[in-house]
Amino acid sequence: MVPMADRLSIPEVSSVSKGQPNQRATERLGAGMDGKKCSVWMFLPLVFTLFTSAGLWIVYFIAVEDNKIFSLNAPERKPGQKHAPYISIAGDEPPASCVFSQVMNMAAFLALVVAVLRFIQLKPKVLNPWLNVSGLVALCLASFGMTLLGNFQLTNDEEIHNVGTSLTFGFGTLACWIQAALTLKVNIKNEGRKIGIPRVILAASVTLCVVLYFILMAQEIHMHAARIQWGLVMCFLCYFGTFAVEFRHYRYEIICSEYQENFLSFSESLSEASEYQTDQV
Repeated sequence: MVPMADRLSIPEVSSVSKGQPNQRATERLGAGMDGKKCSVWMFLPLVFTLFTSAGLWIVYFIAVEDNKIFSLNAPERKPGQKHAPYISIAGDEPPASCVFSQVMNMAAFLALVVAVLRFIQLKPKVLNPWLNVSGLVALCLASFGMTLLGNFQLTNDEEIHNVGTSLTFGFGTLACWIQAALTLKVNIKNEGRKIGIPRVILAASVTLCVVLYFILMAQEIHMHAARIQWGLVMCFLCYFGTFAVEFRHYRYEIICSEYQENFLSFSESLSEASEYQTDQV
């Protein structure tokens, strides 16, 4: 399987190289360059952001309706409601826990796909690959943490749940800063600063929320800590949604070929496929 970005179809390239004008290819190229035509892959980060946000708020409203948690705008604790509105507590007991598990599993899968596509997108453009690899590893660990959060509820296995929380928030924050640096460094389609600055702001907001969250938790100021946690998660999700800006320039394809004895090795196939990668839309 060979995902490829910004690939022009082979017939169009060959026809141009032979000096035969191709009006349709020229029109397609012009449409891509002026930004009027976008790749459908731009919807993947948006679907991740919208789906996960909607799912978490559904979990919250179910827990509030069942009197498991306080509402976020509650001025003080009311009789009959025992817990602050932490996301983990909201999704701790059925039926909210069932929705929470499904949402987190789907979110982890979509985040992993976005991480891999982002890595492939930047791979031919980054001279020092260690930063790109670090971003991929950080996002993969954050995705794994999401599965732990969703499948090991707080009251069932607190230790594993807290490990998932640390992975998600810790490596998620690290990934935000790495991707912000890569955005400014690579500067895809000369849009690096336009999208890089908002990512730096979001990464700073995520970092501030993480610090405030653990400070408030240590001081047992739970209502404010829960509000900060919701703000932290929404900043994370907004950050992921910004990948739609770069994804709109790229098309990813999977090549399936029949196996043969003299078939090229996987590394040779990747090398051959990279010949068709270009910075043009």
